[in-house]
Amino acid sequence: MEHPLYVYNSLSRRKEQFVPMNPPHAGLYVCGPTVYGDAHLGHARAAVTFDLLYRYLSYIGYKVRYVRNITDVGHLVNDADAGEDKIARKARLEQLEPMEVVQHFTNRYHHNMQQLNVLPPSIEPHASGHIIDQIQLIRKILDAGYAYESNGSVYFDLDRYAKKHPYGTLSGRVLDDLYSQSRELDGQDEKRFPLDFALWKKALPEHIMRWQSPWSDGFPGWHLECTAMSTKYLGETFDIHGGGMDLLFPHHECEIAQSVAALGHESVRYWMHNNMITVNGKKMGKSLGNSVTLNEFFEGAHPLLERAYSPMAIRFFILQAHYRSTIDFSNGALQASEKGLQRLMEGMKTLDNLPASKNSSIDIGDIGQKCHAAMNDDLNSPMVIAHLFDGLRIIHLVNDGKETLSAADLQRLKEVYHRFVEDILGMNSDQPSNRQTDLLNGLVNFMLDMRQQAKANKDFATSDNIRNMMNRLGIEVKDKKDGFEWSIK
Repeated sequence: MEHPLYVYNSLSRRKEQFVPMNPPHAGLYVCGPTVYGDAHLGHARAAVTFDLLYRYLSYIGYKVRYVRNITDVGHLVNDADAGEDKIARKARLEQLEPMEVVQHFTNRYHHNMQQLNVLPPSIEPHASGHIIDQIQLIRKILDAGYAYESNGSVYFDLDRYAKKHPYGTLSGRVLDDLYSQSRELDGQDEKRFPLDFALWKKALPEHIMRWQSPWSDGFPGWHLECTAMSTKYLGETFDIHGGGMDLLFPHHECEIAQSVAALGHESVRYWMHNNMITVNGKKMGKSLGNSVTLNEFFEGAHPLLERAYSPMAIRFFILQAHYRSTIDFSNGALQASEKGLQRLMEGMKTLDNLPASKNSSIDIGDIGQKCHAAMNDDLNSPMVIAHLFDGLRIIHLVNDGKETLSAADLQRLKEVYHRFVEDILGMNSDQPSNRQTDLLNGLVNFMLDMRQQAKANKDFATSDNIRNMMNRLGIEVKDKKDGFEWSIK
């Protein structure tokens, strides 16, 4: 590559040149879903963001080992160290085995990822399949003196750790401030300090997900699993750890502390976080009642939705914003993304059908270089999309017969569009459209066939009436020598 890739490192809070430890190999670990319910738009944003990174790293020549975990134990309902396991709670309510819940929602998650054209990871470990690895990690932390046992549970000794190592460097939290906000909990549970977090929890008699350990029959803490699985598959030091901004504290902060305590050093070289989805400025989440699952988007089955939206419209909606910026959900924004996506994909179809000329009468410029530069600037997908839209002007001028392109320039332009639209942005032009889109296409084509028949019968009044009515509905019709084209304005 002519220019190096720069990514924003959440730890240093600045853009840094990405230089893998062992080129051409690169290690990427991303926090995957807790599979106790259907994936929502927030899950889609994380998946699409790191799919973009995975695709681009692979494209520029790295052999990427991409690890994305499945959380199927240890994530408690209140996201702290008390309460019921989310999987166990779902299993109890539905009268199922916990692993039935896990398998059901893992299957649905995988299907949603396929719909979004998200590539599968190299390795997808489950937390419940790595209990031994987590127990071994706890032993190391205990041996180093940064954890303690209490009534069969094991807690990370954050106070002792903070006396020797910095805590809060990733999130910018100040430990003294955190302590002052939590003092009212002192003496109310088995922890020495309220901010100590669980490495292992002793299971209550009614707890159905439990494993044997040196300390008790119980289960691992949520934060522990990612440290154990990332270092198992990527080594004690690896390149990139990704996830949503909501995981930055305490989850990823605890991961850093665990790595330093067990290994003597931090494991992650570049921390990358995608930002949140908001609704009217508020975070989209189940607790706020404004969360929309991907299946609801694809079916239009939610009060916040005016209609269904295709998976590619959702993917394009996500990529039109930089991964570190917030995205505010609205039907208007999604519908604008649909129109933009349709315009881009129709432009590509037009490009593929353009005839080559002897010479080029127009300079196609450096669209490819501009797109590469945008991707190298911390995965600036909105700028890539803007450059691709700029290039549509050339495509339409050639299609209208106002300009010409040589065979070499035409091939170069096709390579740029297919590389960036399909291979890097991951837009799947062959994906079947949803039922509403199929219905719209059928009705529009039926009306245009009627118009063509009216023109053939020299019934120009009917022909004009159909065209005017479609124009009022927002459908633009363009007559051509061999028929017609239409698009949504």
